[in-house]
Amino acid sequence: MNPTSVLFVCLGNICRSPMAEGVFRRMVIEAGLRDAISVDSAGTGDWHIGEQPDRRAIATAAKRGIDITGLRARRVHEKDFLSFGHILVMDRANLAALQRMAPAGGAIPELFLGYAPGAGVDEVPDPYMTGGFDEVLDLIETASAGLLRSLRKSASGAQ
Repeated sequence: MNPTSVLFVCLGNICRSPMAEGVFRRMVIEAGLRDAISVDSAGTGDWHIGEQPDRRAIATAAKRGIDITGLRARRVHEKDFLSFGHILVMDRANLAALQRMAPAGGAIPELFLGYAPGAGVDEVPDPYMTGGFDEVLDLIETASAGLLRSLRKSASGAQ
């Protein structure tokens, strides 16, 4: 398990988790940590495997200079628990799904907004049916900044 690898998870891997992957990847690159931290995303469902992110997610991310058009939806696999050091989930329903499939000795999934304690909510709402992509991206940016701080702190404490 790579302690500096991050997997973002939502339901279909076409809205929240690809936006989180794009935001966090950009933060990692801007911090000069491209070679130190790996980032990916997946979904608990299999409806959209192989598809691009939702057009609204692409447009919202693009407004902030983030290109997620190259991402393709995939489903979480048991091996992900053994490959990724951090599995960050957008909501409790998907957290419960991952907890049921997690093998012993693998990464323990956690709510992503645990890294944004000032956000006032602990789940990233799913904008697929209701909209609110900008608000979702705001939450993702806040939590991503907190996650990066945490990973840097862990890395400096480990040396």
